[in-house]
Amino acid sequence: MIDLGFVRANLPLVEEKLRQRGADPAALLGDFAEIDRERRDAVTRVETLKAQRNKLTDEIAGMRRSGGDASVLMEQTKSLKGEVEALEATAIAADERLRDVLQTLPNLPQDSVPAGKSEHDNVEVKVWGERTEFPFAAKPHWELGEALGILDFNRAAKIAGSRFVVHFGQGARLERALANFMIDLHTREHGYTEVLPPFMVNSKSLFGTGQLPKFAEDLFHCDDKGAYEPGKLQESDHWLIPTAEVPVTNIFRDETLDEGQLPISFCAYTPCFRSEAGSYGKDVRGMIRQHQFQKVELVKFVRPEDSDAEHELLTSHAETVLEKLGLPYRRMLLCAGDMGFSAAKTYDLEVWLPGQQLYREISSCSNFEAFQARRANIRYKPTGAKKSELLHTLNGSGLAVGRTYLAILENYQQADGSIKVPEVLVPYMNGDTVIGVQTHLHKKGMSA
Repeated sequence: MIDLGFVRANLPLVEEKLRQRGADPAALLGDFAEIDRERRDAVTRVETLKAQRNKLTDEIAGMRRSGGDASVLMEQTKSLKGEVEALEATAIAADERLRDVLQTLPNLPQDSVPAGKSEHDNVEVKVWGERTEFPFAAKPHWELGEALGILDFNRAAKIAGSRFVVHFGQGARLERALANFMIDLHTREHGYTEVLPPFMVNSKSLFGTGQLPKFAEDLFHCDDKGAYEPGKLQESDHWLIPTAEVPVTNIFRDETLDEGQLPISFCAYTPCFRSEAGSYGKDVRGMIRQHQFQKVELVKFVRPEDSDAEHELLTSHAETVLEKLGLPYRRMLLCAGDMGFSAAKTYDLEVWLPGQQLYREISSCSNFEAFQARRANIRYKPTGAKKSELLHTLNGSGLAVGRTYLAILENYQQADGSIKVPEVLVPYMNGDTVIGVQTHLHKKGMSA
């Protein structure tokens, strides 16, 4: 959430930053200036009336001491009290309306973020590795996985519906191997502390990271006790997490940390659940856009003056995973119009997929500055300071396990349809160097 004082003092700048995001300032801000003016006028008038009331109170006391009749002054005081109460109610109502406006405003892009409306305006800032080429026609991961018997989309649809997959044999092991490799890398070499958070969160947690109230339709709500109503906690207030960012960031909600504790770096491996609202007809083949997928998430809590450098560091940690796996990728600086709601600056890492002849996002690394910290009330106390301040939060995928899985299938496929196991994963694959046909699936009773 953006600071109210900043919006009030820099309204033209805020309007320009919103336009850079492709948003309509008038639609988002509404009559912000008028509401704020109404509030300030009410507050000013309250202070004036209180001063008058205090003066009258002194006069009444003097009259009583001298034996005079103070009834007229007392009526004036009573009238002033009623007017003050009405104006205070007006100021409170205006505050609530302003907070409602602020809750709908996306974060403001940093000055280094390029202007633009869509992914076509993103800027390529780095390319690593040569695009994988083969002396044979490369296949997409869904063809490779189904032919090997390690992926089964039809049975998953029977079990749960579309946008799910069942993993078998070496394929299931590969998913687990990737998660273990990523967690080991981040904890042993990059200094992160592993966290295993709840996979369900409450509404306040989703508000803190920016998913609620704006993006409720993108989430899975456990509504056995009734449908979600903004501002009302249900008896069973549970949502499936769309990413570990939500529970991990909220670990410190409503807490104040000491400066000496920062930076704090957490990593977490969790399933993620997304409704994919609005994505009908997009990426219907394969594992690109699933309702359930696994991800290793990196989350940082840092001092404001360190957040830009920590953003670069976090992004490099995600890149290290791709480089150790030998997967070609590029780093894209997202334009203002393509960034997420809570982000001030975002890098996307896009991995090369030879079976589809395109780059595909595999990690999104964002600096949220104080946006999430203000919503979740996460603060720190600078050494020697009397007052606490909002810290900055960052996160990024390190990496999306399913997309890394499919990138390995497409980049390490061989002419016979088998998959070579990247060298760094061999110890995690029980020594297997090749993923071949899972013969157990072709036994009697296992045919699709």
